[in-house]
Amino acid sequence: MTHKRIAVKIGSNVLTRKDGTLDVTRMSALVDQVAELHKRGVEMVLVSSGAVASGHSEIKAGKKLDSVSARQLYSAVGQAKLINRYYELFREHGIICGQVLTTKENFSSRTHYLNQKHCMEVMLENKVIPIVNENDTISVTELMFTDNDELSGLIASMMKMDALIILSNVDGIYNGDPSSPSAHVIREIGRKEDISDYVQTSKSAFGRGGMLTKCSIARKVADEGISVIIANGKRDNILPNLLDMESKVVCTRFQPADKPVSSVKKWIAHSEGFAKGEVHLNQGAVEALHGRKAVSILLVGVTSIVGEFEKDDIVRIIDDKGVQIGVGCAGYDSHEAVTLIGRRDIKPFIHYDYLCLD
Repeated sequence: MTHKRIAVKIGSNVLTRKDGTLDVTRMSALVDQVAELHKRGVEMVLVSSGAVASGHSEIKAGKKLDSVSARQLYSAVGQAKLINRYYELFREHGIICGQVLTTKENFSSRTHYLNQKHCMEVMLENKVIPIVNENDTISVTELMFTDNDELSGLIASMMKMDALIILSNVDGIYNGDPSSPSAHVIREIGRKEDISDYVQTSKSAFGRGGMLTKCSIARKVADEGISVIIANGKRDNILPNLLDMESKVVCTRFQPADKPVSSVKKWIAHSEGFAKGEVHLNQGAVEALHGRKAVSILLVGVTSIVGEFEKDDIVRIIDDKGVQIGVGCAGYDSHEAVTLIGRRDIKPFIHYDYLCLD
């Protein structure tokens, strides 16, 4: 299968040395690979970590900083250094790159979501490579992505990528401790295959995520019909080798779903963390949702509304036993919905086109 549009997530453990300084040699090698694929006609979006680590190696704070202040300071300095390095390296290949800084909040609004999508579509149409990173100067605590793995999953989904490649400092997901001589990389993971016993929970020194996050994001993206690959970004020529189907490069591939998912449902599926409230359903409504036919959520089947939200906000869907069974886009604001509970002769509270069940 030929991939014409891919997202590549480059982890901080790929771009930094053990002492935290930017590994310019590795960065240059990856840019060379991206440039090669770009000239072959492959459209690419890079989701690049490394700003905080890059800034940390550049500046010595005058006093001890709390974690939020340190992250803001180092990312402000490091992001400028990182994007400048990318710009110079790509310019050597006659390629222009552009910076896209985003926050988790930008994905919670459908309007902001589409604005970001349009920005990157215009860049790709004009042969500009988008380099995406979280805006760590304003993203703190609950406003932060889990890490850039989560961000790369959102980008891959939003941009309708053929594949998402997550580059780490290991060859993939091992069936045991990677440091053990008996452990080996799981080459392919099926749709329903349970790998919870194998996934390591440790995190990298300069990143926020770990293999657990990578697997969770990979599963969700693969379920949307996008190929996901976890591979070692420190391997020579890793990106061209991964796209060469004849290559025997060691990596972990997640089997994608056969049936594509609509762009709206992709957005909703990734929006659980942005939910503003809850809708509680009666038993009949729950049974209807789990039937063979696609159905909408009607207010006649709603028992209660929890929290405050506006029309078009994401809400959690709770069954009659108090268990979350999905998320959806509200057709009414919370105040209006409360007054209409039990009504049968009005438009759906959540239309099935804007509904994503677990």
